[in-house]
Amino acid sequence: MSSLTSDALALGERAGPPVAPDPRRFKALAVIAIAQLMIVLDSTVVTIALPSAQRALGISTANRQWVITAYTLAFGGLLLLGGRIADYLGRKKMFIVSLLGFAAASALGGLSQDGAMLFGARALQGAFAAVMAPAALSLITVTFTEARERARAFGVYGAIAGGGAAIGLILGGVLTSYASWRWTLLINAPIAAVTAVLASREVRESKAEHRGGYDVPGALSVTLGLLALVYGFTRAETDGWSASITIGLIAAAAVMLAIFVAVELRSAHPLLPMRVILDRNRGGAFLASMLVGIALFGVFLFLTYYLQGTLGYSPLKSGFAFLPFSGGIVIGAGLASRLLPRFGPRGIVAIGIAMAALGLGWFTQVGVHTGYAAHVLPAEIVVSIGMGLAFVPLSSTALVGVAPNDAGVASALVNTTQQVGGSLGTALLNTIAASATATYLVAHGRSAVAAGLVHGYTTAFTYSAVIIGLAVVTTVALVRAGRHEVPAEPFALGG
Repeated sequence: MSSLTSDALALGERAGPPVAPDPRRFKALAVIAIAQLMIVLDSTVVTIALPSAQRALGISTANRQWVITAYTLAFGGLLLLGGRIADYLGRKKMFIVSLLGFAAASALGGLSQDGAMLFGARALQGAFAAVMAPAALSLITVTFTEARERARAFGVYGAIAGGGAAIGLILGGVLTSYASWRWTLLINAPIAAVTAVLASREVRESKAEHRGGYDVPGALSVTLGLLALVYGFTRAETDGWSASITIGLIAAAAVMLAIFVAVELRSAHPLLPMRVILDRNRGGAFLASMLVGIALFGVFLFLTYYLQGTLGYSPLKSGFAFLPFSGGIVIGAGLASRLLPRFGPRGIVAIGIAMAALGLGWFTQVGVHTGYAAHVLPAEIVVSIGMGLAFVPLSSTALVGVAPNDAGVASALVNTTQQVGGSLGTALLNTIAASATATYLVAHGRSAVAAGLVHGYTTAFTYSAVIIGLAVVTTVALVRAGRHEVPAEPFALGG
């Protein structure tokens, strides 16, 4: 979760030459930090509230994943395009526009009357966040021109990114338990609106000096391709993998993604330059990052339902139950930062991802009558420390040998691949879990609903462990960068 900010930091590379220090720069930082906090909070707040929202709106088990994937798919799929839009049209202007759009989308989500309305609102949130996040990072880069001050600003921004997820877990629990799940979305509207007003007063405008192109065909083809693939996974749960609609959607996804590659190879200003991903080290890092996203994002969904549905936890108690995960990420990332200059990325990433696979295997042992302390907590700690170990060197490897003009794209791609992987993984694993539960109930009768649901969760955890195991193989096979080739501080690119 903390990588969502750190990987996007390099988007500020496109911010242009330094300008005179802004006398309102620390007020501007406060405004930008509030916006970043909303983006980080949004993912964890909504996850905790999802079981309540599903019951209130009558969302099916097959479709519940759209509350998560609609946001991550729009955010990850449009992030690179969003950065260019902000650079070319004005970072302050697009920051304010995206804040107002995010406020409107949040209000729409909170007032949703059915699942489709909620899914659409979440997609709009993700689209506006895809402009807001890179605009915010670029604004920090141009606002803080002195190296030490800029480092402090990035430190504040990174701390909010790391701590925001944990705050979101608790806030989501409080709002859902004592108000309504709707307030996990509605609360964004006034905060974003006020932040937009403050930004109009405190933030200074800037634009990129050299304009390229937007590559709208590339953005449309990749987003439509991923959308078709996610929808194909969803339809597999209701219609089966061999159904014509499932096969047709997956085939359409393959065609659209092939078109995306063709567009990128021929575009004068590609959204994703193929040279960035065809390098062995960088390609290995991006592929491993996507596999991690596929394996891990769905875990939060199933653990939320296990805690609230099987163990009977309230949303607030569930939020506290997830807190060790945030702590483990911080611990693992701290260890990785110290180990990376001494040992290089390959071994650290492999060990970290292997730990995550072990933790996911531990999750497969949960049952109807198992407890949090013996089964969930230790697995959380192992997975989170492992992921913290992996995130830092993965992001560093994404910058090995990259040209300066491609540094922003390369670093942002780690975040993008995790978001896209999360969209695909949540849809795929939700289908696997729902199908496993249905098969279990056919074999054991409708009276075994509780056991059937847990069987679905553990089946999904098993597949997650296998997928993340592939990430270990990918890292060992492709990443060859030595410790002297990897940036020790990959996210301070603006400095």
